[in-house]
Amino acid sequence: MGDRSEKGSGKHKRRTTIAGDAVRAHQVKRGGAETLRGQVKEKEQRHETPANKHNNHRDAGDDAFSCHKLQESLLSSNSGYSNYRGVLNWCVVMLVLSNARLVLENLIKYGVLVDPIQIISLFLKDPYSWPALCLIIVSNVFIMAALYIERKLSVGSISEGTGTFLHCINLAALLFVPAGTVLILTSITPGPSVHKANGTTGYTHVIYPANLTHRDIYYFIFVPTLCYELNFPRSPRIRKRFLLRRLLEMVFLMQLILGLIQQWMVPTIQNSMKPFQDMDFSRIVERLLKLAVPNHFIWLIFFYWYFHSSMNFVAELMQFGDREFYRDWWNSETIPYFWSNWNIPVHKWCLRHFYKPMLVKGVNKLGAQLAVFFLSAFFHEYLVSVPLKMFRLWAFLGMMAQIPLAYFVGRFLRGNYGNAAVWMSLIIGQPIAVLMYVHDYYVLHYESAAENTAA
Repeated sequence: MGDRSEKGSGKHKRRTTIAGDAVRAHQVKRGGAETLRGQVKEKEQRHETPANKHNNHRDAGDDAFSCHKLQESLLSSNSGYSNYRGVLNWCVVMLVLSNARLVLENLIKYGVLVDPIQIISLFLKDPYSWPALCLIIVSNVFIMAALYIERKLSVGSISEGTGTFLHCINLAALLFVPAGTVLILTSITPGPSVHKANGTTGYTHVIYPANLTHRDIYYFIFVPTLCYELNFPRSPRIRKRFLLRRLLEMVFLMQLILGLIQQWMVPTIQNSMKPFQDMDFSRIVERLLKLAVPNHFIWLIFFYWYFHSSMNFVAELMQFGDREFYRDWWNSETIPYFWSNWNIPVHKWCLRHFYKPMLVKGVNKLGAQLAVFFLSAFFHEYLVSVPLKMFRLWAFLGMMAQIPLAYFVGRFLRGNYGNAAVWMSLIIGQPIAVLMYVHDYYVLHYESAAENTAA
């Protein structure tokens, strides 16, 4: 190795174009030049004037005490700043304080109106004026009819066309018999209660027609879904703590909803009748805005009570595995996104049994979407008009008004503006329908009764 390195170094020396002496002379000359430049620089520093010293000292001082730089204000869009958590906390504090004032004002004006046992006392006072309880029992007739029609189809006793016709008749009866009962009859003698429960924890994979049993159809009736499947996803066990938490939430939130209705909404609605009678539009708007706050709170609490507490309670009890009852509708930037994410069981039913079959039949997407809105509007009106025994179409019109609103929001508003528009439609739209129905109900029942008494 030593010989090789020596040979290599020898070859390197032979390849250079400058002799050794010349290299050494060049290095000496270079070092001398650098020394000379250093001496000149030192001489210039010795001959530096006081003015130059003052200027250099001032520049150094300015750099040390400089506090300005090129930058944007935090609230400017170009600043890139996005941490507004303190502003959000401020909004929460202001919301709490403003609503605390409303609560105090309500208590001072009306006193304590909450009566937790009012519903029970009303039922015990007139137990024969609640036909819905009997209709729930009668609904077993339609359930059994659907089961036996499907059994006949499974063995080929009836044709597909006949089975479809019988199913349509059964569904129509299920839709119109309860409505006719509520509208025509004033009282029905209640029958005995029915209690069904699925106490078994084990289950097996079934195939058609082995699923056509009473146990299977009643399991489908009780689980929180509208779409039937042969084998639903099942949870491995019942979590008792989870079940207890949901049950406590159901009891507490239901009492809270009833208390807010009694203490906050009922007095506001009662005081809203005179502006409607006098057609005082400024007072009507004031009543509407005053009603919007408690109505929206009650709607939000009801959403949590029904779609989270109640449905999870039933699903846990029945070991139903699919717990997607809602999605992030609160982030909706368009009206269709809200309606397709706040009620997943109904959305899945509309998608599977109404929207997609229409597309298969050749209907375009816009026509199918309009048909879904029309169907939803019909059932909204059905659920309101039948119990009130009056048809005013306010719920139907409110749902159909979502169509032009959806077009406007989707066309002109995006992002946070679209989300704000969705929230405004929820906060303002519902109280308008509530006041319309209450006004019409008041005119139909109380004013007519007063006029008959005066006559």
